[in-house]
Amino acid sequence: MAIAIVDYGLGNLHSVSKAIERLGGDGVVTADPEVILGADGVLLPGVGAFGDAMEHLRSSGLDAVTRQAAESGKPLLGICLGMQLLFDEGEEHGTHAGLGLLPGRVVRFEGGTLKVPHMGWNRLEFRQPDSPLLRGLAEGHVYFVHSYHALAERPGDLIAVTDYGRPVTAIVGHGNVFGMQFHPEKSGQLGMQLLDNFLRLAAGN
Repeated sequence: MAIAIVDYGLGNLHSVSKAIERLGGDGVVTADPEVILGADGVLLPGVGAFGDAMEHLRSSGLDAVTRQAAESGKPLLGICLGMQLLFDEGEEHGTHAGLGLLPGRVVRFEGGTLKVPHMGWNRLEFRQPDSPLLRGLAEGHVYFVHSYHALAERPGDLIAVTDYGRPVTAIVGHGNVFGMQFHPEKSGQLGMQLLDNFLRLAAGN
């Protein structure tokens, strides 16, 4: 089972690839459209700024390839910034168009008493316990590092949230398109179980 990890110059590629390998999957870090479109599933990782990431994707043509992969029906998972890129737009250093695979926008945390970035272990609260990503799992803690968060336009796209002064989007999904704001590869057993459930989806199980 091949999982294409989209390499557009911004991402925690090595740690994600190693996590997939530990779970028995074949994680291929690639910018080759044929490899991405031929894979069983696609991972879109990401670290850095929303606008820079979209510019890297557009300049390489990988924005269109990622959309095509999603439209083909194969499971697609965005991680951290990769999850944010799935939405219509992001407001980091100006307003930038995203991939438009999920309706909504990405905004900065408001200041006040909360530390920004939001960094550390926070508990997931499942909103859709029947989601295939949550199959067999119990609520637990995962590791976040982010200054911006997604506001999903459709409540039904929220699979899990966490509490950081307000409910914050943690896992989203619609059809075959999924996203995790946290780093599952750095989130212990629960994170690895979430990735394993994604691999099961990619394998058709």
